[in-house]
Amino acid sequence: MRPIRTWLTDMDGVLVREEDPIPGATDFIAALQAASVPFLLLTNNSIYTPRDLRVRLLRSGIDVPEESIWTSALATAQFLHDQRPGGSAYVVGEAGLTTALHDIGYVMTEREPDYVVLGETRTYSFESITRAIRLINAGARFIATNPDASGPSPQGMLPATGSVAALISTATGRSPYFIGKPNPLMMRSALNRIEAHSETTAMIGDRMDTDIISGLEAGMRTILVSTGSTHPDHVERFPYRPTMVVNSIADVVPMVSAREEEA
Repeated sequence: MRPIRTWLTDMDGVLVREEDPIPGATDFIAALQAASVPFLLLTNNSIYTPRDLRVRLLRSGIDVPEESIWTSALATAQFLHDQRPGGSAYVVGEAGLTTALHDIGYVMTEREPDYVVLGETRTYSFESITRAIRLINAGARFIATNPDASGPSPQGMLPATGSVAALISTATGRSPYFIGKPNPLMMRSALNRIEAHSETTAMIGDRMDTDIISGLEAGMRTILVSTGSTHPDHVERFPYRPTMVVNSIADVVPMVSAREEEA
């Protein structure tokens, strides 16, 4: 195998758990930066901008520049820009998504938009969902940032983009095109972002059904950490396997350090 020259990693369950850093996360980022190794942190969460997420990570003691954070909102914006530059969209979502679409020159409108773009928000309203349904029935194309059915909060699980997308699909008979993991499109857009090649890139994640399968389908080596959603005992239930299973991100640090010594 070729040496790993670039790294992609999920955030929640790999580097942080809610607001708490996972042991080894700070060392992992420090090792990447010391070796000047290109990397991106990936998240399906479309609520926050990279600046928001940088501040959140800083509070956990992890210092990552904004340009090293890649969200499903950014991947969605890139996809729409490639498909229909300068288009229009009706957006159900928060600042992470609307900012990403504004930055690529999209117009937010309720009048005959090219797309209805569904993202995550903590304030889904019946009014906005109804408007999305009517616009899709009128011909707007249906895009969703990610298929996650639920997400965590300090109070417990919350319905997420996938659940609301299912509601809209039931009402319209139209299924959305999901951009985020497990769609390998998000991985490939991340690789393009840092001008990396899949054969020399590893994807680190905590979920077999999103992180690992999308990394595998994008042609990367995959590393499953045991600090998040998928328990190591459950790996055998899946018809595919990660390249490696480790206890935590701390076990990956020596791989980066060894590469630095070789360089």
